[in-house]
Amino acid sequence: MQCTRCGSEGVIINRKYSGQLLCSDCFIETTRKKVMRDIRKYKLIERGDRVLVGLSGGKDSVMVIDILDELRERNIIELEAVTIDEGIGGYREDGVRIARKICADRGIPHRVVSLRDYAGITLDEIMKNPSRSACTYCGVFRRWILNREARKSKATKIATGHNLDDETQAIVMNYLEGNLENLTRIGPMTSSAGGRFIPKIKPLREIPEKEVALYVLARGLDVHLAGCPYASGSFRREIGDFLKQISVKRPTIMYSTLRGFDRIKEILRRDLSESGRSGICVKCGEPASGKLCKACTFIEELTKR
Repeated sequence: MQCTRCGSEGVIINRKYSGQLLCSDCFIETTRKKVMRDIRKYKLIERGDRVLVGLSGGKDSVMVIDILDELRERNIIELEAVTIDEGIGGYREDGVRIARKICADRGIPHRVVSLRDYAGITLDEIMKNPSRSACTYCGVFRRWILNREARKSKATKIATGHNLDDETQAIVMNYLEGNLENLTRIGPMTSSAGGRFIPKIKPLREIPEKEVALYVLARGLDVHLAGCPYASGSFRREIGDFLKQISVKRPTIMYSTLRGFDRIKEILRRDLSESGRSGICVKCGEPASGKLCKACTFIEELTKR
């Protein structure tokens, strides 16, 4: 097979949703252009932004920092990264090592912070006697820590590695669970609570997960491949498997799900987005719907058990 762009042999992907057959070089080029186009389209980044990347060392966040590093080299943005160690024994260590190396090699400021530093407990310790799923605890704590770290850095944006699969999973999952307020927070750039949340951007929002994996492979980037030991059996995983099954026969299903949601989300935001986040947590100063934010509520519960 020949590449539909340059005619060379060595096709590495058949993009069924677009009909393209691409060689390695053309795949990398078109993928980077697509991400940059989305950054411009959704105005995710402005000249002079200070962007903090949540860098786990996994394929998604490594791809984000690889692409945003081009903007740093062109003096369009300042770039730094933070890795959150949740305290999952035998899992997070490789990710931390990879994150440190990629930043050291490129001269990108990087630091590692831990859940224990912030909450006085690790995820492994929490899951010895949990009252919620690991994903619930981890998601709340990671968002809380990222926002606080961004404030410390005086960052204007937080970049995460959410890809197309992640976004469509979140849309379907929150709809099925009736979490309409959570749906209002899904989008290429999210911020709320009167600006007290540092805006989060998702440069990979329209890149399928399998193309993220292929990109880091084609670029020769070192990534943390192990899956989280707490993720198996989660509702999100079930939704992801369901969408992948449908995508075999309907390659555009994730894009159509995203496009459809984007057409109605402004209606949801207008009615719901600020309904539950008007206060400030009395303990940490982060946005809260009541006296305490979700993270501090969890910490209080965990210290009492």
